Amino acid sequence: MRHGTAGRSGRGPRPDVVRAWVAAGGFLAVVIALVLTGRVERWVLGIYAFTSAMAFLRYRADKAAARRRGWRTPEASLHAIALVGGWPGALVARHVLRHKTTKQPFRSVFWLTVVLNCAALAWLVAAG
Repeated sequence: MRHGTAGRSGRGPRPDVVRAWVAAGGFLAVVIALVLTGRVERWVLGIYAFTSAMAFLRYRADKAAARRRGWRTPEASLHAIALVGGWPGALVARHVLRHKTTKQPFRSVFWLTVVLNCAALAWLVAAG
């Protein structure tokens, strides 16, 4: 069974994975709309796309390291990439890979990075 593809009964995606994809995709759709309406520059979308991909890859590498008891990515690094725009990719990775989904205070800090990033985007839109 591939990560994030089968529910408990093996019939479809897990609800948490679907919610993560919907949230990340919905947010990125908003950013695309902001670009298309001229409210933000294209580079903003590029930052979100690039950092989201990097976040997903970092979470995947950290999960693999945890399994083999190897060198782990510091949590501060995972939070930093989420803060600068990688949170959509981090959100999907957390649920698809089942990594860092239950550990506190990681979850609280993660959601704080999401709020701060969204506030920064709102400020950028309002200032533009």
